[in-house]
Amino acid sequence: MSSKVPEIFGSMVFNEEVMRQRLSGACYQGWKTCIEEGKPLTLEIANEIANAMKDWAIEKGATHYTHWFQPMTGVTAEKHDSFITPIENGKVMMQFSGKELVRGEPDASSFPSGGLRATFEARGYTAWDPTAFAFIKDGSLCIPTVFCSYGGHALDKKTPLLRSIDELSRQAVRIMRLFGDSNVKRVIPQVGPEQEYFLVDKSVYDQREDLILTGRTLFGAKPPKGQELDDHYFGSIKPRIAAYMAELDEELWKLGVLARTKHNEVAPSQHELAPIYTDANTACDHNQLTMEMMKKVAGRHGMVCLLHEKPFAGVNGSGKHNNWSISTDTGLNLFKPGSTPSQNARFLLFLAAFIKGVDEYQELLRCTVAIPGNDHRLGAQEAPPAIISIFLGDELEGVVESIIHGTKYVEQGKRQLNIGVDSLPQIPQDNTDRNRTSPLAFTGNKFEFRMLGSSQSISGPNIALNTIMAEELSQFADVLEKADDFGEALNKLIKETLTAHQRIIFNGNGYEDAWVKEAEKRGLANLSCTADALKTYLLPKNVELFEKHGVYTKEEFAARSEIHFENYCKVISIEANTMVDMVKRDIYPAVCAFMKEVAGTVAAKKAALAELDCSTEEKLLRTLSGYSRSLMEACEELENAIGQVPSGSLAEEAHYYRYTVFAIMEKVRAAADALEVITSNKFWPYPSYAEILFSIK
Repeated sequence: MSSKVPEIFGSMVFNEEVMRQRLSGACYQGWKTCIEEGKPLTLEIANEIANAMKDWAIEKGATHYTHWFQPMTGVTAEKHDSFITPIENGKVMMQFSGKELVRGEPDASSFPSGGLRATFEARGYTAWDPTAFAFIKDGSLCIPTVFCSYGGHALDKKTPLLRSIDELSRQAVRIMRLFGDSNVKRVIPQVGPEQEYFLVDKSVYDQREDLILTGRTLFGAKPPKGQELDDHYFGSIKPRIAAYMAELDEELWKLGVLARTKHNEVAPSQHELAPIYTDANTACDHNQLTMEMMKKVAGRHGMVCLLHEKPFAGVNGSGKHNNWSISTDTGLNLFKPGSTPSQNARFLLFLAAFIKGVDEYQELLRCTVAIPGNDHRLGAQEAPPAIISIFLGDELEGVVESIIHGTKYVEQGKRQLNIGVDSLPQIPQDNTDRNRTSPLAFTGNKFEFRMLGSSQSISGPNIALNTIMAEELSQFADVLEKADDFGEALNKLIKETLTAHQRIIFNGNGYEDAWVKEAEKRGLANLSCTADALKTYLLPKNVELFEKHGVYTKEEFAARSEIHFENYCKVISIEANTMVDMVKRDIYPAVCAFMKEVAGTVAAKKAALAELDCSTEEKLLRTLSGYSRSLMEACEELENAIGQVPSGSLAEEAHYYRYTVFAIMEKVRAAADALEVITSNKFWPYPSYAEILFSIK
């Protein structure tokens, strides 16, 4: 297989090499100009590309094409049309035009819009993203597109991502020009998302209504063995899992996804896949494909891939570490500390911009990872705390402190340096230990945003990172472009910025209670759950940020707030109703049946011999009866709470679901889980945690 990897990699992608081979020189150059300079394609060029795409796709076995887009559902969408066009004598020919390539018109009525369109306004448009390569999946040519309403509002995740990428590039190029670099034309955010997931046998999954309907187990007592022995982490991969991973790699490689690392994660049945870095637009597309392929390939192996952030209580949940950096089109990583004065100064300026941006927009960054599943992870001693902070490592923090205080910095090699920006030492890429408790950790030449949930699209967090960075670089450029003495102004700007925003830097243990108290003293936001975080989404500074840089209009941004709130409420509602259904239809009847058997045993013993001791059975019956009563009382309370959701604002509704409905759900679960451990396995209606987590042999 290894010898075939270069051959199969990208074999199902209409990439640049294929375009170079199949397009005329003029057409290929027209496409390149469109990419590099943002100029629109002529219809003539679009027609030639469309025809070449169609011929290539048919040769690969495709019969249909689809505009592949990313609506605000967190997943992708596609409507398939065949290439056939009727001709004379009842025959057909295969045809695909430039017009069909460039624009489509799917029904937009059933996608979330957050009020950007009325229900009766069903028309929506998809438009080809020529910076993303088309690919073949399931017999269809998939054309990556943006998605907008009839009125022109962005209804997807790709449009604002592309806008943020362009704006970051514009502002970063301004900075590069100030450093005398006239060669750089574009600065591109680079992303590498590490994807965690669970695999369970389909036979046990099919017996769990909660897994099927909500993606997580709403009930489940702690198994005798979980992750206590740390024997699963980086352990040898079971043959069945290895076969799955091998096929997954192959499918992803065909689609040009740079899947590289695979291993067992901390929890039983948990695994991770990590790709090589690529540009942010491609990385976001590829992560959506990765999640889709994970599920599809699992099905072919008799397994189910769970992407929920916390499918099992009591063991580690799944996140998605978003490694983010920015690089020039000439190959310079702008977060890589350099070894020359000009590189040192440039690095420190970009670092200062990032630190300032994270401090000023900490609530916004928290909102980008505020989804229902993440509420079970963040701050739970298995993932970063909900408080945003930046980890720099000892050496870089020492440099920052020296700049702030104007003192000498002593390198780890004991060499003393006066810290002006032109005397920064070369900082090794692996200059410090990793800090898994930090939400945003500097790891040598990038920042690792560790708070993302495993199921979510990475577009939102990267849109925010790009736009925040664009804003800070814009402010810096405004100052430096007016400076009489660039060097003096640069030194002053870096020092003042780091001094003003040092509160966001924290190198310690984010799991300790002491950090919560310290963060409060520093004035950092502690938004512990989605319902609280989303209240800060529409802060004026956030709205102004996106409006200023043309990433969202005010209406588009407000729509996303509404969609996030609605999604949160709907998810909790579905979980609560599923709980009620499972208790009333399965759990309570099962416990009653078991109590009947135990009562029968008591009666049989007394009938056989009156003086036989039945205290054990009677004690069990009392315990079962007590927990059953608690279960049904909590279940009734939950039903009543579901029926009394306030009709005020979405923020009030979300608060109610979090602090009223979810709190009652915890009571229902506690009673049910207590019953599970004392009810005979013969009667319990669902596979246990032990059966699920260790279902793959």
